[in-house]
Amino acid sequence: MRVADSSHGVERIEARFHGNAFSPHRHDTYRLGLTLHGLQTFRYRGVERFSNAGNVIVLHPDELHDGAAGTDDGLIYRMIYLPPDLISAVDGHRTGLPFVPDPVLADEGIRQALGDILADLDEQLSDLLMDDVVMRLAAGLSRQAGTPGKTLTPSARSAVLRARDLLEDRCAAPVSSRALEAETGLDRYELARQFRRLMGTSPHRYLVMRRLERAKRSMVEGQGLAAAAADAGFADQAHFTRHFRKTFGITPGRWLAIRIPSTEKANPVLSTGR
Repeated sequence: MRVADSSHGVERIEARFHGNAFSPHRHDTYRLGLTLHGLQTFRYRGVERFSNAGNVIVLHPDELHDGAAGTDDGLIYRMIYLPPDLISAVDGHRTGLPFVPDPVLADEGIRQALGDILADLDEQLSDLLMDDVVMRLAAGLSRQAGTPGKTLTPSARSAVLRARDLLEDRCAAPVSSRALEAETGLDRYELARQFRRLMGTSPHRYLVMRRLERAKRSMVEGQGLAAAAADAGFADQAHFTRHFRKTFGITPGRWLAIRIPSTEKANPVLSTGR
């Protein structure tokens, strides 16, 4: 698996594998990608899905899925992990996230937007490029969703963004529902509803993901698993490993072992739409 340097909060990967690759897991980001070679199979929202080379894949935040190669020829795909906050920011956080019911698409607009940032994983993404790509992806998701997301009131939007900021700032420390209520002025149940509408996941899952991302950065920098787990706010290494496997479908050690620096070139497999 090749992993590009994270930029603008977006992670880009290329995966090549045979057989079953990932056990059921979920993310708090959109996963938007392109199948480049082979047949990609995955179970999503209770249905077995199939993506051939050239198809676009759209997986929503917090939706359980797995992943496998559908033939003996193996599988190559490239994908981005896109924070929902970037999509909702396109319209000023005024509406909830668009939901695309079909995860396998033949949408040329989305394909070209993804091609612009996936064609070269070594390319540093500029602000101008990312702004353009995010705008086009948001438009494509809304087009495929067919119906606009529900509008959030300004007060609800502000409360969710304050909760998000608190969870990010204090991700390595315990955060209680009472603290979020005090910060936002919403009761915990209303906050949970509004948070999911705008961020695509629950406050708890958002906090766990921030801890996991912090631990991943520490591991890449050479920190041991136990130290990375403690620094990120997990009770111990076992607690960290359980959450990591539940979220990413593999163990932390396996994830670290299969990472290949993006500067290690692979054969070109994707043409850009630019």
